[in-house]
Amino acid sequence: MPAQKTAKIFDLQGKTVGKTTLPDVFETPLRPDVIKRAVLAIQSSRLQPQGRDPMAGKKTSAESRGTGMGIARVPRVKGGGGRAALAPSTVGGRQPHPPRSEKNIVKRISKKEARLALCSAIAATASKENVASRGHAIKDVPQLPLIVTSSIEELTKAKEVEEALMNLGVLSDVYRVKSSRKIRAGKGKHRGRKMKQAVGPLIVVAENRGVVKAASNIPGVDVATVNNLNAEMLAPGTHPGRLTLWSNSAIDQLDKNYGGGKGE
Repeated sequence: MPAQKTAKIFDLQGKTVGKTTLPDVFETPLRPDVIKRAVLAIQSSRLQPQGRDPMAGKKTSAESRGTGMGIARVPRVKGGGGRAALAPSTVGGRQPHPPRSEKNIVKRISKKEARLALCSAIAATASKENVASRGHAIKDVPQLPLIVTSSIEELTKAKEVEEALMNLGVLSDVYRVKSSRKIRAGKGKHRGRKMKQAVGPLIVVAENRGVVKAASNIPGVDVATVNNLNAEMLAPGTHPGRLTLWSNSAIDQLDKNYGGGKGE
């Protein structure tokens, strides 16, 4: 059997305090095709079905006036005016093929594929090539996967989280997110999504002891527990290799949840 890989554990000051054995899940081969299917399945499940009233545009007694009047033979509203109605693709007419609420808009994926996608996305966080290709600033990051002591779960202030990220060489990626912020083009800016920004680092913990609220105001930083991980968190936009910080207890929990790895 090949020797299991080990990784250093860092404290909140960025100093090495020990080593840990990486779970087998980090040996899962990269499968961007399966990851993309899993992310699209998650995103499509949030869509709200929409459709039109089946009788929209048909609640009229409009009739064509026939030939010999020098006008088009489209159905027209009775009672003067001569406005067209009922017929599709005419000015004032109904929509030809309106959206239907019964349309199947959810992309399905099997449990086995979803597990493989998650394991593959977890393994991609340990690849410098994949993380750098996503555009993350990893020049000052000491290693990937970046494993921190479980004390990171107990941070309760944004200032403490920023200091920890700075000591671990991750704060430059937060600055990258801040510089990427811009006003969205189009009507979306009037619908509660005015700003657009890049995706920053993800902090994975075994248990939330205050760090979720502490990091909520830092641009681009997300916090998730191991049991709530999914492919979209680890591969935003279907692109694997998000810069991820793992707490030591999260790595232990990861070994219990995905000990077999490789989606099997």
